[in-house]
Amino acid sequence: MKLYSFFRSGTSHRTRIVLNLKGLDYEASYVSLAKNEHHQADFQRLNPQGFVPVLETEMGTLLQSPAIIEWLEAEYPKPALLPEDSLGKEKVRAIAALIGCDIHPLNNKRVLEYLRQIGLDDAQINTWCAKWIQDGFSALEQILQQDSDREKFCYGEQVSIADAYLIPQVVSAQRFKVDLSAYPKINEIYQHCMTLEAFQKAAPEQQVDAF
Repeated sequence: MKLYSFFRSGTSHRTRIVLNLKGLDYEASYVSLAKNEHHQADFQRLNPQGFVPVLETEMGTLLQSPAIIEWLEAEYPKPALLPEDSLGKEKVRAIAALIGCDIHPLNNKRVLEYLRQIGLDDAQINTWCAKWIQDGFSALEQILQQDSDREKFCYGEQVSIADAYLIPQVVSAQRFKVDLSAYPKINEIYQHCMTLEAFQKAAPEQQVDAF
């Protein structure tokens, strides 16, 4: 397998976490979003949207991190990153969707570039990012508090896809200087996950293309 990614991309980060949790080897190919390499013709032939990550496999080229992660779960079911029961699966996927659909897209590169184009300065852009992260994290904190069986992870007693989504978003929140003290459950999960090798190896600062 070959993963095209950018060290600071949250979608790439969550995909690296899942690959590591599954214990899968992959070749890394680095696409610099900072240098707009995702707009180059060679990469756009892989993904016409110009987004990372892209995962090349023997079965074909896979796009969009939620679909890639679900494919990895189906093709490499051990260790499982979804609960066995249908309600548990829904809860894990709901947390992942809260982060992946309702928080992350409002903080990504193309949105921030557009905000700059219409005249917002860095302080205003950080305020924009913080608003959507805080809204999402406030809701997520309540959801996490409702799970009486939660043991240092987003759901239940085992690491799941939800954790793979959460940790990159916490890293993004730190980058945008969001005060995370209001979210003790989220902080607890972040601190615990970062003791695990799969999360440590996936961290942005550990990537070859980090700068």
